[in-house]
Parts: sequence; structure tokens; C-alpha cells
Amino acid sequence: MAIWARELAFDRWRQAQGCKPGEGADAEPTVLIAETAHGPRIDAANAAGRAAGPARGMMLADARTLCPQIVVHPGDPAADLAFLQRLAIWAQRWGPWSAIDAPDGLLVDVSAVAHLFGGERRLLADVAARTAARGLVTSAAIAPTAGAAWALAHYAKAGATISHEEDIAARLADLPVAALRLDHDVLLVLRRLGLKRLGDLAGIGTGPTGRDALHRRFRNRKSPAANPLIRMDQLSGLVPEPLLPVIPVTQPLVQRRLMEPIRHRDLLDTVLADLAEDMVRELEARGQGARRLQLGLWRVDGEVLLRELELAAATRDAAHMCRLFAAKLDDVDAGFGIEMLRLRASWAEPLALGQADLEAAAEAHGTSLSACIDRLTARLGPEAVQRPVPHASHLPERAQRWQAPLAPEPAMQGELAFHTRPIKLLDRAERIAVLAVCEAGYPHRFRWRGEVHDIARVEGPERIAPEWWRERGATRLRDYYRVETASGARYWLYRLGLPGDGRGGEPEWFLQGLFA
Repeated sequence: MAIWARELAFDRWRQAQGCKPGEGADAEPTVLIAETAHGPRIDAANAAGRAAGPARGMMLADARTLCPQIVVHPGDPAADLAFLQRLAIWAQRWGPWSAIDAPDGLLVDVSAVAHLFGGERRLLADVAARTAARGLVTSAAIAPTAGAAWALAHYAKAGATISHEEDIAARLADLPVAALRLDHDVLLVLRRLGLKRLGDLAGIGTGPTGRDALHRRFRNRKSPAANPLIRMDQLSGLVPEPLLPVIPVTQPLVQRRLMEPIRHRDLLDTVLADLAEDMVRELEARGQGARRLQLGLWRVDGEVLLRELELAAATRDAAHMCRLFAAKLDDVDAGFGIEMLRLRASWAEPLALGQADLEAAAEAHGTSLSACIDRLTARLGPEAVQRPVPHASHLPERAQRWQAPLAPEPAMQGELAFHTRPIKLLDRAERIAVLAVCEAGYPHRFRWRGEVHDIARVEGPERIAPEWWRERGATRLRDYYRVETASGARYWLYRLGLPGDGRGGEPEWFLQGLFA
């Protein structure tokens, strides 16, 4: 059975926006775009957008000429693929295994399964009803081969089927050659040869002007998508088509059902320690370490209490897990008692087995960096512990970003060379009043935070141009000066704009940093 999600990207976007097809944010003409070397290109359009003129593959600039009020959102192919993978696992309700047919389809093995649903027609009706309930626009079909099912789902009416007794090639003879899942250039060659329908391919003979001629033309193309003869044989079942099934990955989970409900903290800590040991054994068997743990506590009255923590590095240390959870269990209200505890590793990473090393010995004494970060994060919150990393930008306020303490630094396309930078940068550059300027443009005296400072030495200017790919064309230049006042304090000032540059009024002065 082939299931074609016609608007997969928009179905995922609608679920993220919390709206239904044609309602809410989807009521306006909307497109999802992909960045290309020649500019933004439309990757998907909703029904209102297609009615207004824009279509998939059109440049965004051309689409705006057809519909100036079109709403634009960036596409996310990685999120679409993850969404399709989740759908493939969910679709295993109709068969023992399923496979992804990228970019927007699924293939489900329904051999000897249809009778459980009352026949193939009722099975397809169940697919249509359940996918519609999930907000998906789909078309499904059943055939003896994956290629035939795909062709029916894409180019025949919804709910079409082919039985094993029927001649597949004869049944699909009226479908276009695009139903063979061929590359665009191959389809163009076939149309130029006058082969526009599947019946035209199936009807050619084996002589020097028939199938042999096509074989010579495409013999160097080993990919099935580039060889119409291979695709035709797969469609008819003469050549097998291997499929890669999607296997659901279960998260490491351990639990304890208690014979008697517990209410006291010491008993809770004991059960948690046992759960942590069970989790360590489960992770060790998988060769993984936990990065995020979720502890669920089921009370007798049915209420579930959840406590979650995120680790700076993958770990299989049971004692470390218990220490971090200890601070999160102080406010637990056991009520009439807790009867079940469940510990789940919702995020796990590969962690190889190894003998104890210096880091492990340090962690045993409580001095490990990752253990210290985990304790600070558990106490202060996940957003309170971060570290700065360089970012490829010559503007001072954009030259660094904050990220998790132990996350790898982002790759830099090239090293940026800077002049001397101050030790401390202000969160926001503060406007100052320059009271005296020499003919060369150097400041002589300025007032900052109510105090007047006389400048004894000046070095500069260092000119920094705006980022033209992000800023507007009227953005002004910056001239930076390193100055030292009569009292010995050193500051980093800049003048925004040049006199008579035609990009605004008089230049403005700002203080952005302080030297030692």
C-alpha cells in the first residue's frame, strides 16, 4: 500500500501553527520557501496560495508579482523528514512494516492483512479517515508491487486497487510515464521519443528499434530512477525492488511497581537509587549514555508527578543521577502514597565502554567539569549556565553567541582578523555627548553617565562597515576610536555616520567598551 501525503510540508506547518486546513493562519495565501543560489524559491504553497497564482518551483520574486500579499515562511526539510519518519512508524498499524518513500510518501506491507479490516476497500477507507483526523491530505492505493501502488496513489483516483490476478501493465497503460518515478531529464527524453504513456513502453517490441534501442540509450544509467526499463520491470514485478523498512527506536525506560505505596523521602531515595542502577544497565547494553532523564511518580490518587533534568555530557553514573534528582524531589507531595516510579532517558547519545581515566577519577571526587555543570544547571536552571563562542561577524555586538557549556564550538568558515578589542563590551552601546572635536574628527571631550571626561590620547579610526546582506542600504558607517582620558581610564568609542554622508542628520557618538 502506497500512501501519498500531498501537502506534507504544509501539514507539518499547520500542526506547528495549531490550525486546520483553510482555517486560522492557513486561510491566507501562504508559501514555504527554500533558499537557493539564485534566491528564495517556493517549496510548497497552500490552497489559497495556489489559487492566487504562486506554484512550487517558482521564484519568490515572481510569486510576489502575482500575489503581493502572499505570506512567506521558511521551509524545513529536516523537520519534514522527521515528521515523515514518525508517520511511517504510526502507519505500522496497517501492516507489519513500513518504509519511507521520500520526500512525501510511505509504503506499507499489507500482505495478508486486508481481511482484518474487512477487505482492501475498507482498509483504504480506514487510512483516509485516520489520516484526515490527523490533519493530513493523503491519497492511498494498494497493488501487488510498490511501483504499481505508487503509480495508482499519484496518478489514479483515490482508493484504487489492483489484485494479484490482474495484468498490472495493462491496468496502468493509460497512466503517464511520470508514474514510473523517473528523473526529470529521463522523462524529457521519453516524451521526445513519443513515449508518453506506460502503454507505449509496455507495447514496444524487442527488436533493434524497440526495447533493445531503449536499453542501449539507458544502459549506462544504473540508478532505477534514471532507467525506464528497470522501473517498468519493477512496476510489473519482473524485477524485485528492495525497500528499507523504518524500525522504531525505543527509548531506554525502567520502572518499579511497589507492593505498598511509599510516602517518606528516605524510601523514595532508595527506590530512585534502584531505578538509576537499572537505567545504567539498560544504557550499558545499548552502548549509550543519558543526556536527558525524566522521572515519573504515580500517586495512589492517579496524579502523575514529573521531574526532568538535562545533563551536560552523556553519563551512566547512577550516583550522579541520584544527586541531581535529589534537589528536584524536595517539593514532592506524595499524598496518600506513591505506587509506581518510572525513569526514562528521553535523550541518549553513544557512550563507549572504557576503563576509568583521569576524568572518571575526578568525577568520583566531585571535581569533574561535566558533573559541576550538571549541578549548577540543576540548581540554577538550564538557561543560567552558558558560555560564549565566537561568531563570524565583524560587528562587535554580533561577534559572539552563547551556547551550552560543553556543546562543540560552531565551525568557522575562516578566521576573522580584528584590531585590539576591549576586555568588556557593554550589553548595548550607550549614547554619549562629544563636546569638542578637532578638525581631523577626533573627540577631545565627552560626557557619559553625567560625568565629563577629557581625552588625553586617541588612536584610530577603525572603520567598520555594516553587514550589507542584513542591513538596509541607508545604514551608516562606524568609526571606532580607542581613547584614554586624563584620569587614565580607557574607552572604546565610535562615531555613527560621516558628516554629509546623506544618510541622516549629524553623526552620533556611542561608547561600546572599556579597556583594563
